[in-house]
Amino acid sequence: MGYRKGPIEGIHACCYRCVPCSDGEISNIADSDLCHKCPDDQWPDKRKVKCIPKTYDYLSFEMDTLSKVFYVISILCSAVTLYILALFILFRDTPIVKANNRTVSFILLTSILLSFLCVFFFLGRPVDITCMLRQVSFGVFFSIAVSCVLSKTITVCIAFKAAKPGSYWRKWVGGNFSNSVVIICSSVQVMICVIWLSVSPPYQEYDMDSYPGKILIQCNEGSVIGFYSMLGYMGFMAAVSFVLAFMVRTLPDSFNEAKYITFSMLVFCSVWIAMIPA
Repeated sequence: MGYRKGPIEGIHACCYRCVPCSDGEISNIADSDLCHKCPDDQWPDKRKVKCIPKTYDYLSFEMDTLSKVFYVISILCSAVTLYILALFILFRDTPIVKANNRTVSFILLTSILLSFLCVFFFLGRPVDITCMLRQVSFGVFFSIAVSCVLSKTITVCIAFKAAKPGSYWRKWVGGNFSNSVVIICSSVQVMICVIWLSVSPPYQEYDMDSYPGKILIQCNEGSVIGFYSMLGYMGFMAAVSFVLAFMVRTLPDSFNEAKYITFSMLVFCSVWIAMIPA
């Protein structure tokens, strides 16, 4: 059992050799001419005599060390972000916080906090609702964060131009303009995600072919165009922010925020490009 008959050339027709059943097949009787394929949700045992249910595989909170690492990192980063947000709220009336545009800073820190917490949608057994929430929530929250960085970059550019006497740019200096940039840029991403969920939302699927003896429970992203539009829009905003910050990176020290934005957006774009082959 576990083998099938295989002919031997050049010897009597009644002679044969025993050939092991191929992967995914069994033979539960002796002198079997053929092996029988197991159902899609089952796999042969070690002897290839009977079919046994395949094991389900996903990033489990209890079993996977990788999940625990992501869990700890997400909690630590969330705690640090929450601490900084608390400091900004506590000292919200100080000149430094006021000059740094309180509203945009609050939105930026909150969106970063929510982005860290989005990791939990990617852990545990996927279901339809978590499949829809994981990419959409990450895309929206992270886009808000990038929108805030873009808003700060534009503010630095305008502030430098408005410093000249009689400049046309003076009327654009102020919190309302920065808030408008954040709202407009974030709204575009929200619209992309709404259209994506309306046309072809992500859903749970069972991958039975990638790993022998395992059923991989994963999320199918639904519309590939919607998924890459969401990612591409974030990359586009980051690229615009990088270009603008690079143009004003040599401003005096009082405008040195552009240097940090240039560096952070350079790292961000490098990671985004590295995701394509990965």
